[in-house]
Amino acid sequence: MLDKINYLETGEEKFPMVFTLNVMESIQEKYGSIESWSDLIQRGGEPDIKALKFFITEAINEGIDIENEKSDEKRKPITLKKAGRILTEIGLLGTTDKIMTTISESVQTGKQTKNTQTTKSQAEQ
Repeated sequence: MLDKINYLETGEEKFPMVFTLNVMESIQEKYGSIESWSDLIQRGGEPDIKALKFFITEAINEGIDIENEKSDEKRKPITLKKAGRILTEIGLLGTTDKIMTTISESVQTGKQTKNTQTTKSQAEQ
């Protein structure tokens, strides 16, 4: 897995969002499996709001922890209510797309990324 940080941006704030083993563990504890959680946010019609808020809270707080470890600035973790406000401002569709992108980019290994780049280079020749 890669510690790929993506950001959710509202009009006033920028929130780091990551998908790490810590976030995966939290999802498994609450929903039983990543697949069960994924089914809730990707189902036809509207996504499960509680499942989205839970992920956003966990992923942003993990991102904040990582950034706090690397800087002198110490941001406080967000709450579920704050996650709801972020989702409201950004919109469900845009947030769901950003979540899926973050997960996809995070689960690639360095070797997969290198192989993808090699394949792209070969295709361009």
